Amino acid sequence: MKNTLLIQQLDSLLKNETNFVANLANTSALIFESFPNINWAGFYLYEQKNDELVLGPFQGKVACMHISIGKGVCGTAFQEGKTLVVANVLEFPGHIACDAASRSEIVVPLIKNGKKIGVLDIDSPNENRFTEADRLTLNSLVTTLLDHCDLLD
Repeated sequence: MKNTLLIQQLDSLLKNETNFVANLANTSALIFESFPNINWAGFYLYEQKNDELVLGPFQGKVACMHISIGKGVCGTAFQEGKTLVVANVLEFPGHIACDAASRSEIVVPLIKNGKKIGVLDIDSPNENRFTEADRLTLNSLVTTLLDHCDLLD
């Protein structure tokens, strides 16, 4: 079941704000403070010029700044346009280890009006950290986030 309280908190937090970067920053902070046993929460944004994902607003340790499309969990989720839940990142082919302490990961693509914008990436130092309920909640959070953002074409 989706965590409707968290979705309501995000909706309230972003009320009357449409700036994409500001909304990404506050969303990553809310996720980082709300989900136990995570060590990174943030965004990678698609840069068409270099056809790659580039680090956006986040909470946690320093991170990889560029991810190729189709590489690692983030690049794969973006390419496939679907949420990926990885129980043990050490078993994911081509995993990119920005933080050696991370053991599980969930990545949700940011897609608005059919356009891929980037991904929400969350890491945990615990294996099997992310559940189906987390997947549903985070998919709804991303929908709420994007509903509040004015994006330039």
